[in-house]
Amino acid sequence: MYRDKIKVLDCTIRDGGLINNHDFDLRFVRQVYKALSEAGVDYMEIGYKNSKKLFSPKEYGIWKFCDEEDIKKVVDGIDSKTKISVMVDVDRVDLEDILPRKDSLISMVRVAAYVKDIDKAIFMVNHLADKGYETTVNIMAISRALDNELTEALEQLEKECKADVIYIVDSFGALYQETTEFLIKKAKSIIKTKEIGIHAHNNQQLAFGNTIEAIIHNANYVDATVYGLGRAAGNCPLELVLGFLKNPKYDIRPVLDLISKEFIPLREKMEWGYIIPYAITGILDEHPRAAIALRSSANKENYREFYESLVSEVEE
Repeated sequence: MYRDKIKVLDCTIRDGGLINNHDFDLRFVRQVYKALSEAGVDYMEIGYKNSKKLFSPKEYGIWKFCDEEDIKKVVDGIDSKTKISVMVDVDRVDLEDILPRKDSLISMVRVAAYVKDIDKAIFMVNHLADKGYETTVNIMAISRALDNELTEALEQLEKECKADVIYIVDSFGALYQETTEFLIKKAKSIIKTKEIGIHAHNNQQLAFGNTIEAIIHNANYVDATVYGLGRAAGNCPLELVLGFLKNPKYDIRPVLDLISKEFIPLREKMEWGYIIPYAITGILDEHPRAAIALRSSANKENYREFYESLVSEVEE
């Protein structure tokens, strides 16, 4: 059986772009969009809408900025019901750079914020909603949020925010099924006028399991990426989600073709997925930046020393 309220958002290019400074070429992004369209995926998050005043186009690829003309080159000529999404970070976007929805190829804008910045997120979302966009608030690093602060943030989002969806984001891949259940139930108990979503990272190989857990407890928006592509340990694999949902509107076959043709060769150029240093940061509920640095060093396979160094930092 399937639940037709569930929407699948693919963030392959946006989250994967954190590995390569958002420098995927147009041909590759177009192939992803074409496959997602054929698979019936509801949304494709194509990148960030960051300000060029804060980030130099010389240092980052085009999906750091998602200009309308670049999006047009991706979607042109492809018959698709898959909507385009972009993400914005609090304090990293100029809201005036974002056109009214009627003049844009973008359907949804997602605002990523930590609990401490929820006021700013609400201001941004309300502005974007007034421009006509579907909107979400993605509560980042939720495993680190204090319970009372999260309660206050959720209450504020319910009362003051025009977002369509509130996302629980396991930024460090630290959640287990029990904590996922607790967080989804908590959000559902406070958020009555919006949907709840889940964005899971795979540090402990639990991204798919935690996504299922969230669905069981009535989260209706689900993030995933093709072949789990994403920064560090990556994300919940899209192909597993489509296989699990059993919804006839989704077709896993175009995604399998895409993996064979594009993502297997990509694995030769980029590293992502379950690797011990990322597992360690997940176990310790730490940001993966230290593990990412380790993987670029001469000691990339020295797992015990890495673990000991993080444990000593936590204890201090």
